[in-house]
Amino acid sequence: MAVKRTCMALDLARDSQLVAEYLDLHSTSGMWPEIPAGIREAGIADMQIYRIGYRLFMIVDHDEDTSLTDAFAKMSTMPRQPEWAALMAGFQRKLADAKPDEHWATMEPVFLLNDHIR
Repeated sequence: MAVKRTCMALDLARDSQLVAEYLDLHSTSGMWPEIPAGIREAGIADMQIYRIGYRLFMIVDHDEDTSLTDAFAKMSTMPRQPEWAALMAGFQRKLADAKPDEHWATMEPVFLLNDHIR
């Protein structure tokens, strides 16, 4: 099975105390164990979040046959996931370029090295 990569972005609230709390909640000691377990169970092979300033960039690797929309919908039915999503919403700010139905804005690829090497 081929892996598909989806990249997304959003901003954090422009409040250094909230940013610090957000980072703590995503640390290995601050993350609720149900969250990564639910992400994996929903069909996501890997998820990484990077930050520069107040901008977050998320990389999601999933099987090409797994709909990311369906995976996120499945997560919303799992233990503690809705509580986590509600908590995270207090830290996150949707980008102006996000589609109406997006919380994290899906980014379009501009350059993929493997597409240029034959």
